[in-house]
This record gives sequence, C-alpha cells and structure tokens, in this order.
Amino acid sequence: MANETILLVDDEEEIISFIQDALELEGYHVLTAGSGREALSQSKQQPSLIILDVMMPEMNGIEVCEHLRGRTQCPIVFLSACQSEVDRIRGLAAGGDDYLLKPFSLAELKARIHAHLRREQRIHTQKEQGILRFQALTINCKGRAVSCNGHSIALTNKEYQIVELLAMHQGQVFSREQIYEKLWGFDAEGDDATITEHIKKIRAKLAAHAQDRSYIQTVWGIGYKWDPK
Repeated sequence: MANETILLVDDEEEIISFIQDALELEGYHVLTAGSGREALSQSKQQPSLIILDVMMPEMNGIEVCEHLRGRTQCPIVFLSACQSEVDRIRGLAAGGDDYLLKPFSLAELKARIHAHLRREQRIHTQKEQGILRFQALTINCKGRAVSCNGHSIALTNKEYQIVELLAMHQGQVFSREQIYEKLWGFDAEGDDATITEHIKKIRAKLAAHAQDRSYIQTVWGIGYKWDPK
C-alpha cells in the first residue's frame, strides 16, 4: 500500500511524530494536523485514510468526523483513551470505521490501516467495473440489479438504493437518519423509521436466496452496516 496518503490528526506532538515516522518507514505519505480545524483544511488533499484523535480542544474528533463525512468517504480510524462503550458508539455513529484505544500497539495500528486500504482498493476496482461481488451475491451497479447464485432478487428502487449505499461502504455504520437523508433528501416529508421496514424486507429477500444470510448487520444503538463475512 506504499504511496497512499494518510492524514494523521492529534494535538500531542509526540504521538504525531511517533506514528508519522513509523508510517513513513512503511512507504506512506503522511499529512499531519494538530487541531480539528487544521484537519478539515488538510482533508482537502483527499487522503486515502484518516487517523483521528478523539480528545482535542476546541473541536473534538467526533465533531471533526461529522464534518469530514460531508466531504470524504475514506476510512476514518479513531484513536482514543476513552474506553467506554458509549464513546465507541459515538465514534462509529459519527461515521468512523474503526476505534483503537490508547495506549495501542503500533503493529496493530499498521495492520488495521493496511486492512482498510486493501478493502478500499478492492471496492474501488469493483466500482470501476460496475460489479460488486460478495461470495454468491452480485450487485450490478450499472444495471441496478441484485442476484444470488444466478437468481435475480426483486428489489424496489429504494431497497436497491439502500443495498448499494451500504455495500459500497462496507464496514461503515450508517444511522437511520443518515440513510434517510442520503436517499430521500433533507427536505423529504416522512419518517426515518421507514428505513427499519425497508431493511426488514431487504433482509428477507436476500436471506431467501443466500442461505439465510442477509449481509446487513445491525449495530445496536447506532444503525446498520454491510457485513460480507
């Protein structure tokens, strides 16, 4: 994954220096930011992945992540000394892809970075081809069609849009509100509770052809994510 650009955000210079040196030895190009506002500015360079500290003054990592999700879909890995489940849920709900607790193993951080970048590369290749494959399940983005083991799965327009959104960002958690706003729009008249009903119908249709697997996982207290495993 050499030559990939990583944005490293932390208000502690020692941590910045420590991680930056390690990642540059791996061949990554590293951008750094010591504050949330600087991170938003640096994100304009379109990094391949962002490592984001949670506890920062003025604008914390959760707030930064929420702003970033309006302009980038690259993986965001949180670093935090906050160990409570509530903090991890907040990070994922804000759009984070991963959450690593301080103190952390540098080897584990590098392994997670590599895994996220490898996944993004695979998804990018599939997007260019217009086909997403998850074992027996195939999503034809150009034809807006879903099939499993060669059998077509009849989805409504909104059901297909939900499947494509989650599948194209596998591993990323979306709340009901986020899904509703992305697919129905901010000004739509309705209730995001409709997402729950759509998900229920999608799961039933997918499971009927995919050996009782629906591919859509509920992340309790947050929302839903695409889980191909």
